Parts: sequence; C-alpha cells; structure tokens
Amino acid sequence: MPFDLIVIGSGPAGYTAAIRAAQLGLKTAIIEKKELGGVCLNWGCIPTKSLLKSANLFQLFKTSKQFGIKVQKVQLKLEKILDRSRKIVEELQKGVEFLIKKNDIKLIYGTAKICKENTITVKNKNNIKKYQFANLVIATGAKPKKLYFPKSPNLVNYKGAMSIREIPKNILILGSGAIGLEFASFYNVIGSNVIIVEKNAHILPNAEREISLEISKTFKTKGIKILTNSVITDIKSLKYQKTKIEIKNIKTNSYISLKVDYLISAIGIAPSTKNLGLENVGIKLTKNGHIKVNEYYETNIKNYYAIGDVIPGFSLAHVASQEAKLCVEKMMGLNPKKLNYNNIPMCIYTNPEIAFVGYSEKEALEKGFEIKVGKFPFSALGKAKINGETEGFIKVIFDKKYGEWLGCHMIGKGVTELIPEVIIARNLETTQIDVLESTHPHPSINEAIVEAIENAYGKSIHI
Repeated sequence: MPFDLIVIGSGPAGYTAAIRAAQLGLKTAIIEKKELGGVCLNWGCIPTKSLLKSANLFQLFKTSKQFGIKVQKVQLKLEKILDRSRKIVEELQKGVEFLIKKNDIKLIYGTAKICKENTITVKNKNNIKKYQFANLVIATGAKPKKLYFPKSPNLVNYKGAMSIREIPKNILILGSGAIGLEFASFYNVIGSNVIIVEKNAHILPNAEREISLEISKTFKTKGIKILTNSVITDIKSLKYQKTKIEIKNIKTNSYISLKVDYLISAIGIAPSTKNLGLENVGIKLTKNGHIKVNEYYETNIKNYYAIGDVIPGFSLAHVASQEAKLCVEKMMGLNPKKLNYNNIPMCIYTNPEIAFVGYSEKEALEKGFEIKVGKFPFSALGKAKINGETEGFIKVIFDKKYGEWLGCHMIGKGVTELIPEVIIARNLETTQIDVLESTHPHPSINEAIVEAIENAYGKSIHI
C-alpha cells in the first residue's frame, strides 16, 4: 500500500513535516540516510550551544571575584565538555524517535532516490526497496561548502571542530557568520589563540553595521585577532601536526603567513540535492543548486515539495520547522498564512549574544521609509550591571509615518531570549505606542527595549 506522504530527511524540517502530516491523518514515512534529527540536532544548533554554555560557565567562575566569590582553582576538561554535548544529542535523538513512533510514522533508514511515477527507492547495506507515495517532501538539508585546498587532518568543518579532544594553541577560523563567530567565542574562552579571516570589510557582514562593529570591538578586547578583507591563498601541512596558512589582504594586496594547529572552515553551506534523482521527474534547481519552490514550497512538479535548507532563503532550524507546517497544511487544503520572511529572527550565541529581526537602518532607508531610530546601551541598565554583563545595546527602527516596527538589533547578555517580544509585536502590527503603554518589570534586561523606543521618540529617562 502506498504512503500518503514520504519525507526525505529527518531534521527539523523533515520530522516536523512528518508529524504534522500524521496529525492530519496521512499515512506517513520518513527516510533518513544517517542520523536522526539532521545537522541541527547532531552537529549544529544543539551541540554547539552546549559547548558555549560550558565556556560561559567557565568564564563566570574565572570572573567570580567581582561578585564577591573567591574560587580557588577552576579546571576545564575539554573531553568532558564534548561528552556532555554528545549526551544531550543522544537524549534529543531518542526524543525525536519517540515522537515518530508516537505518531505512527514509519522510519526507514537508507539512501533515497526519486524514480518516475511517484516511486522512490531506498538503498541500505542489505538491499534496495521501492516505495510509492501520493506526495513527497524533500527535506535533505545542506552540507558544508568545500574548500578547494589539499586535504589535511588539521582542516575541519563544524563537525570536525566539535571533535577536537585537546585545546589547540592556535586556531584559525575562515568565515565570520554565525558558525564562525560561535566557534571563535568558544575556543577563545577555553584558552586558544583565535584568528578570524573574513573576505568582507567587517565580520558578520549580513548584520546591522553597528552590531558588526560592536562584536568586532568586543572580540578584539578578548584577544581574538580579526583579519578582514582577507582570503586564504595556500595551505601546507607541516611537521608536528601544524599547518601553514598564507593569507592575502585583497585591499592592500599584501600577504602574511601563520602557523596554526587547526583551520576551521565556516564559509557556509550548500544544499544537499545531488544523487536524489531530481532529474528523473524534472524538478528545477536554482543556479546555486537549491530546489525552486513557490510560497507554499511546491516544486514545479505536482505533489513534489521541498523545505528547509535545500531551498533558497534562511538556513535556520526554526525557519525549516515553520516551512514544514505550512507546507503540509497547504497540501491538505487548510489554506495557512504564508511565512513572513522579514520577521524571522537571527540569533548568534557568542558572548555577548546577538539577535536581530526585520530591516536594518540602511535597508529601511533603501525601502523608502522615513524612520525613527533609538538606541539604549546595557551600560546604563541596572540588571546588566547586576549581572556583570554591560557590553552591548538594543537598537530599534520605526516608520515615522505609521509607527510600524521595522527592525530591532540587539547585542548583549541574554538578547536571544528577548527577540521573541519583538517578533510577536511585529506580527501583531504593534506600534511604538503599544509598547510604551505596556509596563515592563524592573530590574530586567527587557527594559532596554522600552528604553530604546523612548530614545527613538525623544522620551528617554535614563540616558
């Protein structure tokens, strides 16, 4: 008997789509090639944040004197930190497996390939089986982009970076997006000399300019070396497990050479679309290899859908989950509201944390808005002083004419927990008046949101 829906991939996009389909009464199956939960659970969102939590706790113990607490000796055991992260992954994997069984979804392990006439083959070690379906959702995710240099045991991607069992003395990170900055933050805290190489003029190039400048300043204060306008031109393996890296500054046309223990490639990801058999049914791709879809994730072929990192747009677990729900609900004729990609939060779990949503100041002006901009520093916030974390600020951008909340950009302790307030407010088309009339608790970090809005409208009390 054919399945109503088969989902290829069990990451946040895949397992969410399968569970929502099962809830709506579809006979559903998931095909997973390797690890239940996808990159996010196994090598991305979850384990990296576990490492950063350990690093932040280590840093807190080291600075406990400012809180009136004397700690005699603090020891960091990298292997124990890594083991804890893997244990959390295993527990969450079991949770996903439980949810799949609970919803009566068939879990099939193996490599999927699309055939003609709504048929798919799954190959594992023992055999190849065919399955039929009425609908297919492709949620195969993405993989790290490759560096075109000779292979070296010291050249690793995000997966390899979480498998280093000894603290490297010198480590170079290529790329300064979320992945690169989070690894830089972690290895800096545990004692490595960290160098970041970024081809753009400043790190975190896709963020609000002021956020990029602030995190750059903070990182430099912590001893992280940042090389912007720079690219790697050569990599050579040396004796004693060292690697020689040649770096070119594309602005000055000058070169420097560095010797490091590890090079972490954090240059981004590419969609996993190869060897899926997409050509067998004629599914179209973009020039970058993503699967083309419409606003409800339908491909150009009827009853074939794609969601998550395999399609153009945000490569974020929370986006993939939302796309999964909307895709299945549209498939079932429920007519859901399409996803507003301008209200997607970006969170980076460095120290200090970064979170932003909506338009930057530059983007808002380019869109033709006349704007009101406000900013409030954590250095003027009581709760930030109590926490001993006064780095950073919150910046808000409003439309002057209608009071629409166009964007919000945050850097500081705990801001990844603050951003949902902005997302919900923007979704409800909340104006500055609504927020200013809502009482926020004192002392709290979220007071800074109100203070920034007051600053935008000339009502500042505390700055």
